[in-house]
Amino acid sequence: MSGTVSTTEVGAQSARSRALAVLRVRSRVMALALLPAAFAVVLVAARMTGRLAGESWATATLVLSAVAALVLLVAGVFGAVVLRAAPAVTPTVALAEAAAPDLYRMVRDLADRMKVPAPSAIALTPDCDSWLEDRTHAAHRKRGAAAGAREAPETAPGAAPVLVIGSPFLWWMRVAELRAVLAPVVAGTGPSAHPDIADARRFVRGLDAAADVGNRPGLGWIGRTARLLLRLCRTDAAEMERGVAAAASDRAQDVDYGLRIVAQEQVGLAYAGWDRLLTRVALPAWRMGRWPAHLDTGVVRALTELSRRDRLAEGFTSRLGERPACDLLEQPGVVDEAASLLAARLFHGGPAEVGPDWSPVEWAAYPEEVVDRKWRTEAARLHRSLDLLAGAAPQGVVTGDAVSGPTLERVLRYLASGGADDTAADTLAGRLSGDVAREERAVAERAGVGSGAGAGAAKARGADTVPLFPLQAPRSGRDLLADHVMAMVCCAAVDSAGGAPGLDWLDGPVLLVAGTRCADLAPPVLALVEDGDPAPLRGWLADLGVRPEKPVRLV
Repeated sequence: MSGTVSTTEVGAQSARSRALAVLRVRSRVMALALLPAAFAVVLVAARMTGRLAGESWATATLVLSAVAALVLLVAGVFGAVVLRAAPAVTPTVALAEAAAPDLYRMVRDLADRMKVPAPSAIALTPDCDSWLEDRTHAAHRKRGAAAGAREAPETAPGAAPVLVIGSPFLWWMRVAELRAVLAPVVAGTGPSAHPDIADARRFVRGLDAAADVGNRPGLGWIGRTARLLLRLCRTDAAEMERGVAAAASDRAQDVDYGLRIVAQEQVGLAYAGWDRLLTRVALPAWRMGRWPAHLDTGVVRALTELSRRDRLAEGFTSRLGERPACDLLEQPGVVDEAASLLAARLFHGGPAEVGPDWSPVEWAAYPEEVVDRKWRTEAARLHRSLDLLAGAAPQGVVTGDAVSGPTLERVLRYLASGGADDTAADTLAGRLSGDVAREERAVAERAGVGSGAGAGAAKARGADTVPLFPLQAPRSGRDLLADHVMAMVCCAAVDSAGGAPGLDWLDGPVLLVAGTRCADLAPPVLALVEDGDPAPLRGWLADLGVRPEKPVRLV
């Protein structure tokens, strides 16, 4: 023997030792639950052999036997919950082998080269991450049977984990880059197959699921016990996962290591572009009841635009001539649409299916069907709020009703009348906040989704609660007011100065005048909203030839 130990072996040994430490926690708890029963058996045996005589020993034996039975009953109930509670599963888009034979072939080739089991299936997630997920719990098989589906291979007992891939990677990365990035993830199936590590993971997942079950009425003791055990094994479980990751990373060293360093830069770039696309482009559409049907295609355009603007990303677009990883799919458009619908559900809480109030929108139609409609909807809401405030205007505040119709002039006069004390702006912002909150609640109730409000949300638990990852905190009243005033300005520019709605891949809805984006609108709008000073905005309108006294078209 050489006397040297590879990093792979060190990581695997560390993971196994930590897994045994987790299992020792389970063993100690079981021993503690059996301890009263053991004492009771000793007392009963002593009584039967005549070694312990007297009424006091008879009473002690009876009491201890009752305590032992109660402890065993409680432990049995808790153990049954840990074994049967369904662990959380990340919502994903299932990708059958027939839909991506080349991708399955690439993953199996990776597994063969690293001498590890191949993942049992592949799924996609609308996020910039990849991982292995075990789905062999009996609850997953029951869920599939309840849905009328044939038993999936990934849910069979002893099956390898499912490889979950971030869908933006497939569209932005090239085939060789995706292969390099997935190598350490696929290598994780090796340590995962070890019985001790698999058993420890099942125990931790069972405790986590039991803690969630403990949130139900009358089962609080189960939740408290599960959380206590999770705290006891938290450090060892975390170190076990680090050992597994270290072993997998070292095993993948010989597979495209040099390319992986370059590909990791693409991971960071993809995350930045995906975040901007969701928050600036997709979120306005979701709020309008529309969901962009090809988000993954959009992230390529967003990242290409980012590369053009950001000199730190220069040179990345030169890769676009190589074969994209989405070519490994048989029908990229269908997969992109499914991932886009799931993204809307996870990040916004939209319905799981298409409906009258929840329809897809293509990128070519986005400016007209989303941007223009968004502006005119917000302009209409702004004027409805002004109408409601007309009968209860603060002393000294002009409502603007002397100006007929839904005009920008009416908004300018109202906000300017408040002056530096912001009386008018605060009043209008409060009214808008209430209106927006009521509309969002009504939409959530119609859609029947657990968006965090109403009775539907109280029933949603774990992965059933949507949105799982809200993109933005609730907007303040002043932010809403600024958005509505900006929408009113854009409507006026479109109706009286030849402007047009547009889409910027990094910034979302924009106003185009003569084909050029107007990037200097925010400062004068904020001066009006924050300071009650209409002069900068009036100057901006005059430069573009916008007529504030002309009524705009509302939805």
